[in-house]
Amino acid sequence: MQKILRIVVVLMTCLVVGYLSGMVTRDSITAWYPTLVKPSFNPPNWIFAPVWTILYIMMGVAGGMVWNRIEQDAENVKKAFMFFIIQLALNATWTLLFFYFHNPFLSLIEIILLWLLIFETYTQFKKIDKVAGMLLVPYLAWVSFAMVLNGSIWWLNR
Repeated sequence: MQKILRIVVVLMTCLVVGYLSGMVTRDSITAWYPTLVKPSFNPPNWIFAPVWTILYIMMGVAGGMVWNRIEQDAENVKKAFMFFIIQLALNATWTLLFFYFHNPFLSLIEIILLWLLIFETYTQFKKIDKVAGMLLVPYLAWVSFAMVLNGSIWWLNR
């Protein structure tokens, strides 16, 4: 039961971060975001909520799986979890910078840092649990796309 509880705790934490990020985004999606010039590859707005929900679920499960290895490898689990928490905080910070403060340039700098932290989290998770590491690959791919999109939006609106 403790193993399931750990996964549920991390999963719920990720979903709460996602929910709060959605709340920050909500007003800007209808008022500010439509005023921006966007690249041709910009996805429709409706795609973001389901994609992020799936990614937060995968992150939560991965984090819980790594936490479940605490008894076997406490030092590496703590290190990996530190990166996980930092990248989750940076994930939320990006939303604030882009959608609340309307700052595509600062959010671009931040998303580069976020990508690096996600990659390091993936690397650390993979050492502890290969499946947990693989669960972060779609997240890394989506943030790679988001980084290009963010950079394009900044460039087109500077």
